[in-house]
Amino acid sequence: MSTTDAVAFWDGVYAGRPAATDPKPNVRLVETVSDLTTGDVLDLGCGDGGDALWLARRGWRVTAADISAVAVERLAELARSHGLGDRIVTVRHDLHESFPPGRFDLICAHYLHTPADLDRAAVLRAAAHALRPGGWLLVVDHGSTAPWSWDQDPDVRYPSPREVAAGIALDPAAWTVERADTPRRIATGPSGRRAEVTDHVLLIRRIA
Repeated sequence: MSTTDAVAFWDGVYAGRPAATDPKPNVRLVETVSDLTTGDVLDLGCGDGGDALWLARRGWRVTAADISAVAVERLAELARSHGLGDRIVTVRHDLHESFPPGRFDLICAHYLHTPADLDRAAVLRAAAHALRPGGWLLVVDHGSTAPWSWDQDPDVRYPSPREVAAGIALDPAAWTVERADTPRRIATGPSGRRAEVTDHVLLIRRIA
């Protein structure tokens, strides 16, 4: 899938459903980040903006990036309506071509899966290098296919967190894996349907 097709695909995904008015943050973000000292955070693939809004409410300065102009425009408007326009900067970014500039204390990539060509290892490596010393990279991937997922390929394989970490190939003298596990939870889809899903959680800290 070309970059043009990828933009059209994700714009279609968001335009095809009502704009969220109060999107919720991802469970793994809340459980991982609640006790961290606030600072600058980059939300890769911000989507409806539940993570960005939650982070901004807790005092983080948020850069929210997505390939979809529909998603980032809706989030910018939503941030203003919630009185968070001064804490959230939205940017449209195609990670296949470039990475958002800046240095960050936290970078989140939740369910950064796409039918388009994307070198995820290169993107996550760039994210790790964009961290300040002491900063955190949180990568949460699907470990199972939810009934409401756009991708229902029965042959899809989800790499384990350790495989993802190995693919990023970071120098252990400068980055350390703090968490790599596969917890399960009951999730609720857009239509209210509930199902058990598996998350693949990888948490990396830059130590130098």
